[in-house]
Amino acid sequence: MFNLLMFNVDWPSGRVIVPMARMFEYTDDHIAAQFRDDDNPLLDRLTSLPCLFCEEGTTEETAYVGQINRARIVGRDLSLEIGFDTELPVLQNSMMYANRTDLQMRLDFEFSRNHWAVKDVDLYRFLLRNIRPRRQRPTVFEIPEHENIEQTLASAMMPFDVGFNAVYDSIRQATENVGLRPRRADDIWEHAAIIQDVVSLIDRSRIVICDCTGRNPNVFYEAGIAHTLGRHVILITQSEHDIPFDLRHLRYIRYLNNTEGRAELTRALQTRMQTLLGH
Repeated sequence: MFNLLMFNVDWPSGRVIVPMARMFEYTDDHIAAQFRDDDNPLLDRLTSLPCLFCEEGTTEETAYVGQINRARIVGRDLSLEIGFDTELPVLQNSMMYANRTDLQMRLDFEFSRNHWAVKDVDLYRFLLRNIRPRRQRPTVFEIPEHENIEQTLASAMMPFDVGFNAVYDSIRQATENVGLRPRRADDIWEHAAIIQDVVSLIDRSRIVICDCTGRNPNVFYEAGIAHTLGRHVILITQSEHDIPFDLRHLRYIRYLNNTEGRAELTRALQTRMQTLLGH
């Protein structure tokens, strides 16, 4: 069994207050009877269960797996001190919604109402079946144990050359038009080694745009990393001859580096990203 706490509160703070009146909603009667004495919740029993801490919603809302470390009744509310399981990645409601039957979340209302339910499901067994396993990590650079993709982040891999600044402006315009936040490696300085900044940016990105113009070896390397990490990769180039042989089976966007050509690049990128994002 596990506690499902669906409340729009600041879960990462570690201290929250939730109303007792919402306890045991969407909980089978025979299960609820095990965790209350008349109208009083049996907190010792409840806090022994693993927990899924969620906000309302069915898309990109963040959810956490953890436990209740302390619970106190304060008037008509419960004051909770909670902790997260650091061995598990942050989850999204979209994954839970897609698997709602397995979680005994049978009604869509469960994703749109603050409540505390108890589900007769082995939460950790469910997670083992539905989250990505730990991945083998490289030695040349570091990637985290679990993915943490920023759903609004798009990155551009291109030569560090002033001649590409106007091209990046076109990329930035396209990404912003579809609601994404554009970044490229020279926008950040988080690590001593630039390769670590580049890889970290790719790993966090939802979409990676790679400009193959000039057959820049760094861009080819970065495109390979993005493909390996399973990111959506969009190839662009000023010349089809600059697309590596191994990638010519993939679609790419060819553009001219002039005012009209860059405007067309913005339109083509926007269309492609809308398709990838399901807009």
